[in-house]
Amino acid sequence: MTRVDSPFDIERLEDEWLEADGFGGFASGTVGTMRTRRYHALLLTATRAPAGRVVLVNGIEAWIELKGERYPLSMQRYAPDIVYPDIAASLIAFDTMPWPTWHFRIDARTTVIAEAFVAKATCETVLRWRLSSDSDARNADAITLHVRPLLSGRDYHALHHENSAFDFSASVEGERVQWQSYHDLPTIRVLSNGAYEHAPDWYRNFCYVRERERGLDFTEDLATPGVFTFDLRSNDAVMILSASPVKQATAIEKANALAKTETNRRASFPSRLHRSADAYVVARSAGRTIVAGFPWFTDWGRDTFIAMRGLLIATGRYAEAESILLAWASTISQGMCPNRFPDYGDEPEYNSVDASLWFAVSVHDYLATGHASDATRGRLQEAVDTILSGYTQGTRYNIRADEDGLLRAGVPGVQLTWMDAKVGDWVVTPRIGKPVEVQALWFNALRIAARWNARWGEAADRVAAAFVQRFIDPQTGALFDNVDVDHVAGTVDRSIRPNQIFAAGGLPFALVEGDTARAVVAQVEAHLLTPLGLRTLSPEDPAYRGRYQGGPLERDGAYHQGTVWPWLLGPFVEAWLRVQLPDENVRSAARARFLGPLDAHLDRAGLDHVSEVADGDAPHTPGGTPFQAWSLGERLRIGVLLGE
Repeated sequence: MTRVDSPFDIERLEDEWLEADGFGGFASGTVGTMRTRRYHALLLTATRAPAGRVVLVNGIEAWIELKGERYPLSMQRYAPDIVYPDIAASLIAFDTMPWPTWHFRIDARTTVIAEAFVAKATCETVLRWRLSSDSDARNADAITLHVRPLLSGRDYHALHHENSAFDFSASVEGERVQWQSYHDLPTIRVLSNGAYEHAPDWYRNFCYVRERERGLDFTEDLATPGVFTFDLRSNDAVMILSASPVKQATAIEKANALAKTETNRRASFPSRLHRSADAYVVARSAGRTIVAGFPWFTDWGRDTFIAMRGLLIATGRYAEAESILLAWASTISQGMCPNRFPDYGDEPEYNSVDASLWFAVSVHDYLATGHASDATRGRLQEAVDTILSGYTQGTRYNIRADEDGLLRAGVPGVQLTWMDAKVGDWVVTPRIGKPVEVQALWFNALRIAARWNARWGEAADRVAAAFVQRFIDPQTGALFDNVDVDHVAGTVDRSIRPNQIFAAGGLPFALVEGDTARAVVAQVEAHLLTPLGLRTLSPEDPAYRGRYQGGPLERDGAYHQGTVWPWLLGPFVEAWLRVQLPDENVRSAARARFLGPLDAHLDRAGLDHVSEVADGDAPHTPGGTPFQAWSLGERLRIGVLLGE
């Protein structure tokens, strides 16, 4: 869990929490309650799981009235940069266990506890407020809570502005209140034990600082249809938000039942990491998939196969791993797994050279558990054979096995490797030719398939021989990042990048061992290793960018040009262990050295999760998505490697 106590500095107030609903929707916000992103919301639902996401309830304005005084329980930022009201003085503690919980000191006799959680069984967001046990029950003064919902009704990537089409109409029936912001969006349903007063209004010019930092539009207007009022002396205050019909029950009864179910569900996980991992496993059609990251990613092929090794297979969630692998096996086309399903439309995008090879690696990891039925084993082996046949014969984007057995790939204007940043027509790191990690993955896929199909064993041997001949840099003993650059025979790229680490670790079969593996680990450690992961380019390279900041052009230009990626720590630690020939003392030292800083990061940025990226330069400020699947997945996998 993450526990934060006052006094709070501004950075801690802007740390973020996440409550996922298992279908691609979620609630999220900050410790300080102030929304800093367009994605922060209390009811954000996926209309076509896990995509079609829309924001229905963005937030609330909440305050206590006591002895004629008003005490805020929420904080907003308005353009250009006005914070009002300020809760920093009254917020005395925040905790993520068992869910986001705030403690507010109202006066010397009164403390109010606020909670927010998503019930995965029903995809409902539950908001609760109560007096703490140390509040003076003899207080004769009324303690009144007021809550004003702030609504939009928009795509989660968009922003909302005041307009005449917004429908403020409210339907009130007992404890049930509902609104439908726009006719083509789901109805917002609230079950509450408060008294609702209809009082339509607009709150204008909310300012989202994370969007401003990203060079994007950052102001929004939100509609508020009315106010809920509660007497905290007589009972807890409850609001249950839903985009689906609410089943018959009183608000208190339902909130208590949902809280009990959620408490038991969360307590079933063996650690905070396992609990956090559950957020990324969501529904797609009749099966399951893995969301690449929150708040703005859906499911990507490459990310799914990398992340599932730690999120599912290393944690024993074999049935879900099987379901996901079988689902993706049915999408293979011309030897390729899709890299992405677009947010709108169901046609997958086939634009990755390595997603299919990562699929083979995940199949290997899953089959090694011994949990696959004969039918599942046969179907997955057939899928891997289809991939290798497609790549051998040649498929999209000039992907095919070359005469030397290595895998060539790439055409101008298309980004095929995991270093896939593109701005307009500018592919930042095109890496056309024979990228080093692609060869490691190709070799692994062949070696994996050779276990059931001898045809691929000879091809794997050819790759291994050609790799040693073509990729070892005689100047350093480490590896080139790319050979036959732009398909020009004999050319090499000596850029010091983390991709070479996959030849020595991170995959089931190493392509290099001995002196070469030690040289790879030493070079990566010297140039790229940081406490939060590996840089994507050596700081000594003229193209190095040490800060991941600015607008889309600046950020994408730095994405793989020095920016740190935490998920790369997994393959590095595995390679480091292989060259160390570790005993328990070495593993213990590795746990302190590699896991310590990563675990400290669990208490910052995306709380209980691992960020997508961080700055290449110290202090390695985290960036990108604060909740990233493969970052957390590799942290879990490292723990297994180190005998945690």
